[in-house]
Amino acid sequence: MKQNVDIHVVLATPADMDDYHEDAHDAADRINFILHAVYDGADEDVETEWLERLLHHTWEIWHQNSNLLDIDDDELLDWVDHTLATWDDADNEEFY
Repeated sequence: MKQNVDIHVVLATPADMDDYHEDAHDAADRINFILHAVYDGADEDVETEWLERLLHHTWEIWHQNSNLLDIDDDELLDWVDHTLATWDDADNEEFY
């Protein structure tokens, strides 16, 4: 269940992003935007483990991505929509 996942546990701080991005504050804001979009877009009755794996996947994909600050909101939301729509089809369980 979605309410069992505390989104605040996975949100980034500038310190988390400092090693990978010149503007760590903006990078933290961007990845948090993506994480919130994933959380908000997930069904209310989603399995807790499924959502936790998806949030972990999102963190791994984006926290070191050098293009994070260059991608606009619409493109990030498209990524979120695509990821939410295809995650059941993805073979990611062994990694997360």
